[in-house]
Amino acid sequence: MDAFDYKHYLTIQKREILKRIKLFDNKLYLEFGGKLIEDYHAARVLPGFHPNGKLEIFSRLKDEIEVIIVVNTNDIVANKIRHDNNVSYQAEVERLIDDFRAKEILISGVVFSFFSESAVTNAFIKKLSRNKIKTYKHYLIDGYPHDLEKIVSDNGFGRNEYVETTRPLVVITAPGSGSGKMATCLSQLYHDNKNGIRAGYAKYETFPIWNLPLNHPLNLAYEAATVDLGDFNVIDPYHLDKFNIKATNYNRDVEAFPVLKAMFEKMYGATPYHSPTMMGVNMAGFALRDEATIIKACEDEVIRRYYTAQKYLFLDKYNVASVDKIKVIMNKLGVVETDRKCVLPALQKAEKTHVPCMALMLKDSTIITAKTSKLLSAAAALFLNAVKHLANINDAIPLISPNLIEPIQNLKTHINPANESMMDLNETLISLAIQAPMNALSELALTQIDKLKGAQAHSSVLLDKQDLQILKQIGIDVTEESVPASNKLYWRS
Repeated sequence: MDAFDYKHYLTIQKREILKRIKLFDNKLYLEFGGKLIEDYHAARVLPGFHPNGKLEIFSRLKDEIEVIIVVNTNDIVANKIRHDNNVSYQAEVERLIDDFRAKEILISGVVFSFFSESAVTNAFIKKLSRNKIKTYKHYLIDGYPHDLEKIVSDNGFGRNEYVETTRPLVVITAPGSGSGKMATCLSQLYHDNKNGIRAGYAKYETFPIWNLPLNHPLNLAYEAATVDLGDFNVIDPYHLDKFNIKATNYNRDVEAFPVLKAMFEKMYGATPYHSPTMMGVNMAGFALRDEATIIKACEDEVIRRYYTAQKYLFLDKYNVASVDKIKVIMNKLGVVETDRKCVLPALQKAEKTHVPCMALMLKDSTIITAKTSKLLSAAAALFLNAVKHLANINDAIPLISPNLIEPIQNLKTHINPANESMMDLNETLISLAIQAPMNALSELALTQIDKLKGAQAHSSVLLDKQDLQILKQIGIDVTEESVPASNKLYWRS
């Protein structure tokens, strides 16, 4: 039985969304907090949560729902990249569109917030138009979010282009944080009110989990996941004052709440919400089944986030404060790096062999190790060692014929003499697939791949980008030491 009751969560989350729609004139703008697709953080800390489960909720409501995607124009111009998947914000918008279309969910359009003219932005707008996606321009409002008189006026939200919608539930999502989702919701409320529509607002949340304590491991893991944003969890002061109940929220929603409350009062004479916690739709805390398992998953996640922060600090994408904040969280949880069971074996093997090494812990806690060689990268060797173990194949038996390896290596160095001749993980997988029809052991090895999903791995050095990507695609959670694999200034990281 999974630690998180995913089916129950889908049921109660959908129920709460439908209840919110009825609070207003059958029109609700639902701001979507966090990742809509591929939410692997939620899947890691809530064992049983499906990474695309939120999209599944919306697909169940597809006849009542339409979607507005919001992107910060500055992020398009700067070609901002998501750290978690190395995808640009523009590409993430395109991925979201493809995923919604695949689920037959109506897309109202893409809002370009903080709009200003640029060749890059205009080219993206033209691309969306060619693909029959409507686009809208929203502008920076001086004094936002404090100058309410200006914000709620024709010179404020009134300048923004209005997105016409026809369905009762309008989901507002974005490729990443800082995109302007809440401002888009409020802008739509302003225009709807002028058109005689009493629309409402709510926020779809997963983290922090409001009905768990501020320092619960689930909420601390969320803080660790968002250290680069500068966000932090707080006790909702409005909820405490109104209901004398401690509810966990986060700083930006608490800071934005007075604006939302004042806007509702200005437009409708009253507000349905007395706290930011009330405006959130967040039922994840009512679907926990095995808290001990969840706590352990959260501790593992915080350590994983620590290694990620160390890597991004080395790559100059994070600052020291982000790493220090995760250290504080680790201290609160009472965990250290070596509590991640695959860390020490990788480091010990690297110290012994003086080459880059990796270690992997399978679901049954078995530890597999591997080292870089002239033939294989550490990731490729680790994969072969792991599938041999899972398939009970003698370690002395080569899974890939030397007759196949040699021409691949020769071709790599012939095309570019500066290339490493060793085979990476992608080349190893292709070689196994080529051999499988003629070699029963190669075919048996490939059938073990699904058993690697959820395994934990650690590398004694920073991994080649492609090796890291393939490991993640297999479903292996990987951490790395912030040490270059060689003394080269350029490597695919």
